[in-house]
Amino acid sequence: MRVEEFDYFLPKEMIAQYPAEERTSSRLLVFNREKGTIEHRYFQDITDFLREGDLLVLNDSKVFPARLMGKKSSGGAVDILLVEKTAPDRWSCLVKNAKKGIEKLTVSIGDQRTVLTKEGPSWSIRFLYDGDSDDIIRQYGKMPLPPYIKRNNGNGNGVVDFDRYQTVYARQKGSIAAPTAGFHFSEELISAIEKMGVQIAKITLHIGIGTFTLIKSPDVEEHIMHQEYYELDETIKKQIRQAKDEGRRIVACGTSAVRTLETVFNGNGGAPLCGNTGLFIYPGYQFKMVDALITNFHLPRSTPLLLVGAFAGRDALMKCYEEAKENGYRFYSYGDSMLIV
Repeated sequence: MRVEEFDYFLPKEMIAQYPAEERTSSRLLVFNREKGTIEHRYFQDITDFLREGDLLVLNDSKVFPARLMGKKSSGGAVDILLVEKTAPDRWSCLVKNAKKGIEKLTVSIGDQRTVLTKEGPSWSIRFLYDGDSDDIIRQYGKMPLPPYIKRNNGNGNGVVDFDRYQTVYARQKGSIAAPTAGFHFSEELISAIEKMGVQIAKITLHIGIGTFTLIKSPDVEEHIMHQEYYELDETIKKQIRQAKDEGRRIVACGTSAVRTLETVFNGNGGAPLCGNTGLFIYPGYQFKMVDALITNFHLPRSTPLLLVGAFAGRDALMKCYEEAKENGYRFYSYGDSMLIV
């Protein structure tokens, strides 16, 4: 399968630069796979499409302020994105604005010195600090907004992003990109859904570079996903298994929830309750657990787009995207949403 089949043109003005004023006021495109129909609603209307007995699965991973701005001795800026903690004073990271050929660089983050070391295609950062590096992250870190969010003050972010680049149910710190499908839920909407008789299960997948790295291989099958950490407890696993066995719908919120469910219940549910998953879902995949999907509108040639294409069907998905563009939907992280049933 050629990755170019999952390319599409999007006018840049359709890329949402800020979240909707109210979480539940985002638009909702509803695609019915069986009927082939498309409806245009608002996210608060999702209660019209959920029913008693459904199990809604949410990813409760919390985004941490993984973006740091360093200053070189020359005064130049270095953009650092933390990826994974490897020791109390050390992280693997991605670095922008470092000159080609440089293997080691000392930079200041606020009043703290750090050392960046090139390790193959990526970097490692060591904090020259007696305490835990988390202290520096809390003090100087910014929310890791994606690069397509461009504002008058650059990619800087403020109070709005610390609140809104996060789901209201985020609890487990560890993501460097948000599970954006969950942005549209408010606490009041979740409460209303539970009162309908919809069960809610929370699982965790910490989103890393595996999710947001675009596919560069011409052939989809050649792409290799980076590993991302997931976990859920035995009680939640039993709750999900029981719902499936009873024929109740499993409604996954976000591609990260889908990948966790499909990983854990692979091989008749024999996978461990926590670990790393490199599961790459693209058209042709046979879903074992997920019956309905809440998702956002994704970038061309991205792994989330291919996952949604596997669930909805490639041609149907592209039709939905074209109709969303014609109707002025907002795209990507802070954009509008889809429900596929």
